[in-house]
Amino acid sequence: MAVATQSLEELCINSIRFLAIDAVEKAKSGHPGLPMGAAPMAFVLWDRFLRVNPKNPKWFNRDRFVLSAGHGCMLQYALMYLAGFDSVTIDDIKSFRQWGSKTPGHPENFETEGVEVTTGPLGQGIANAVGLAIAEAHLAAKFNKPGLDLVEHYTYVILGDGCNMEGISGEACSLAGHLGLGKLIALYDDNHISIDGSTDVSFTEDVSKRFEAYGWHVLHVPDGNTDLDAIAKAIEEAKAVTDKPSMIKVTTTIGYGSPNKANTAGVHGAALGADEIKLTRDNLGWSYEPFVVPEDALAHTRKAVERGTSLEAEWNAIWAQYKTKYADEAAEFERLITGKLPTDWDKVLPVYTPDDKALATRKHSENCLNALAKVLPELIGGSADLTHSNLTELKGFGAFKKGAYANRNIYFGVREHGMGAICNGISLHNSGLIPYGATFLVFTDYMRGAIRLSALSQAGVIWVMTHDSVQLGEDGPTHQPIETIASLRAIPNMTVLRPADGTETSGAYKVAVENANQKKPTLLALSRLPQPNLAGTSIEGVTKGGYTISDSQGTPDLILIGTGSELQLCAAAADQLRSEGKKVRVVSFVSWELFEAQDAAYKESVLPKAVTKRLVVEAASSFGWCKYVGGEGDIISIDRFGASAPGNVCLEKFGYTVENVLAKAKTLLG
Repeated sequence: MAVATQSLEELCINSIRFLAIDAVEKAKSGHPGLPMGAAPMAFVLWDRFLRVNPKNPKWFNRDRFVLSAGHGCMLQYALMYLAGFDSVTIDDIKSFRQWGSKTPGHPENFETEGVEVTTGPLGQGIANAVGLAIAEAHLAAKFNKPGLDLVEHYTYVILGDGCNMEGISGEACSLAGHLGLGKLIALYDDNHISIDGSTDVSFTEDVSKRFEAYGWHVLHVPDGNTDLDAIAKAIEEAKAVTDKPSMIKVTTTIGYGSPNKANTAGVHGAALGADEIKLTRDNLGWSYEPFVVPEDALAHTRKAVERGTSLEAEWNAIWAQYKTKYADEAAEFERLITGKLPTDWDKVLPVYTPDDKALATRKHSENCLNALAKVLPELIGGSADLTHSNLTELKGFGAFKKGAYANRNIYFGVREHGMGAICNGISLHNSGLIPYGATFLVFTDYMRGAIRLSALSQAGVIWVMTHDSVQLGEDGPTHQPIETIASLRAIPNMTVLRPADGTETSGAYKVAVENANQKKPTLLALSRLPQPNLAGTSIEGVTKGGYTISDSQGTPDLILIGTGSELQLCAAAADQLRSEGKKVRVVSFVSWELFEAQDAAYKESVLPKAVTKRLVVEAASSFGWCKYVGGEGDIISIDRFGASAPGNVCLEKFGYTVENVLAKAKTLLG
């Protein structure tokens, strides 16, 4: 039956629904069901609670909104258009999912200003939100003063059944409950439908009890389709609970309003079709043409601009007082949120000589982290329960925990994937914080989705990965990375570095911090066992990706290319070959990505095309090295799984000895 009249709130909610319906229909692609069902909760949140300024989406003290169920992105685009964000126009909505549009098929923070994080892979968004809430709690603890709360905002999330099924959400939400992040509020779109149909076929757990067990405050709105006051009351109650995050289960009907497709998987990920859209318009009393929003609805939702401008002005007044009363803290806060690094911050990075003690590069990493922590208060992070193996503790800076949010060591527990997405969220809070996350290199496979999204989302995270080869030793092939580093190098916008000694580790951190400041992730692959400090290594060389550490006069007969712990083998072999009259160059190839960023002249100066006899030495897969080996080159690599034995024995058995490098080199030289 057609609805004769609609309240102003119903007009606004149906505007959201039909913008989504019409955009998906025009694109012949998308997910209309979630926006149709979640429109009431989203409207209440944005209309009554969300503190944002549509005309300044980057206003620092805005609430953060995350649509974790990113497939339903037309919900967010409709909300942004209705609220008056300049980044989403009606033409953008008409261009949904088209080449070059600002309304891509999942929310992307780098494409659409006002979208906080990139969601799509389910569970990533709620885990990002935990990172956003950690950033807020940390900054509030550091900077807020009595009567002057510079940092005072919430992180709101809408997530669905799929997000709750993904393991990453459990990892992140478990940690959020442990930390008591009271400014994190999640609205769970409980519609009982996934792509396979009713969730009865695969997902019958009591989500509310699970979140209660995590330490969350849990509420339930049984009628999320029409009971707007109940939704508002639940959000109010959630905001009143300050010592734990809140999860509000809002039971909805996917595809609400569609006579034949509501509450079915058919409305989840496909356009309704012209006939069903007409029936839905009739059913909801919607007489407007496609993409038309009633003037009354638009006038009401656009009040967000006035509210946001007023909220920002109120915060600016607090900021002005703060700068007067707390000048030092204000200067530090302003430096952070404007993304400026301290002058000469990199001067604390140590440089070594061959006379200095041999240390594992993970130990050099520890030294770098602790030196940087003293001059970069924005550095915050930790390890996935491997702190004393990764050597990632910032000494003297305490554990980030409930009641101690100003501290900087985050203990993530055995939650690699959750750690990855949380670090992304901390970075994407866009407040200048530089997060780092650590585990063994091989366990990047557990967090691949988050690492890939750090690159896609332009999140300035430092990934500190130790135990980088078969040199790891007795733990055996399950823990020894073989193909791992090659697969990480394949990720666009990711800088992967494998430093050889102390100086190169310092260089790697210089690159990593500068990358983080420029919203690019960096991954460091670090050794377990001690490595000698080599002559010729340099911080500046590392920034070039590949550089010559020793050479003979004239054009070389052979170029030895090493990375990480294998560079020392190249250096020693070169000394022996030169004593036999051979002209040999040794190149440290710390980072493919940095080398490829150099101009053609520089690359030619390091790897002349005329020198085709090259030997690459890396204790990992040969995959990808063909680009640099040359026409007559060879690779000492490992193209099988490792073995359980002491690390040095593994290296010897796999051919990582000076003798084998010499033998391969002499074969190439003929």
